[in-house]
Amino acid sequence: MNAGYLGLPTVVNNVESFVAAAMIMEQGADWFLSRGTETSTGTKLLSISGDCAKPGVYEYPFGTSIRKILEDCGADDPQMVQVAGAAGTMIGETDFDRCISFDDVATGGSFMIFDRSRDLPEIIGNFIAFFVHESCGFCTPCRVGTSLLQKRFDKLLSGRASRLDLEKMQQIGTLMKVTSHCGLGATAPNALLDSLKNFPSMYEDRLASTQFEPAFILEDALQEARTLADSGAKS
Repeated sequence: MNAGYLGLPTVVNNVESFVAAAMIMEQGADWFLSRGTETSTGTKLLSISGDCAKPGVYEYPFGTSIRKILEDCGADDPQMVQVAGAAGTMIGETDFDRCISFDDVATGGSFMIFDRSRDLPEIIGNFIAFFVHESCGFCTPCRVGTSLLQKRFDKLLSGRASRLDLEKMQQIGTLMKVTSHCGLGATAPNALLDSLKNFPSMYEDRLASTQFEPAFILEDALQEARTLADSGAKS
């Protein structure tokens, strides 16, 4: 920012950064470099929530595996972890040995756990709806892309989607990532794209048996208007 305290340029950091800086000043750089990995030094605070016995704020050195974190917080039957919030990375059980670090699973600190009792499509649908609401509408890829994803995903949830819909969602999400004006649009499709990759059977189970299903049926869409028109004419 250009001006802050007393109208002067001011550095704005979160509390975690200030604490790390203070500890480095007290303990020295070598102490800080001794924890974490070669490319991701130090530790990270994780706000762990969801389906686990011991939610809370944990501190881990970078390089700690997702599996270790799940064990520590008492997540007995996890099927998915959403790291770094709705715009972050969705981790399935085949990737629980990946580690938190700048060059593997990066995170701002959010760590949401979902066990097998959860309906993942419902969760992903909520993420998509969130970004439809949060889009500022400035750029077309985000403004239109989020709405298109929501319509296709709602079609999936209602049991009317085909493989073409999955392909279209993949295409729209990929396009949003490379053409959106800001980070919100670029990260909005992350959960959907990660789930398409990590949970393909989940989508296969939701598909209609037909190879193609229209997004809407024109005759049904016009019926309400005809009914209203007839009612108005009779009155």
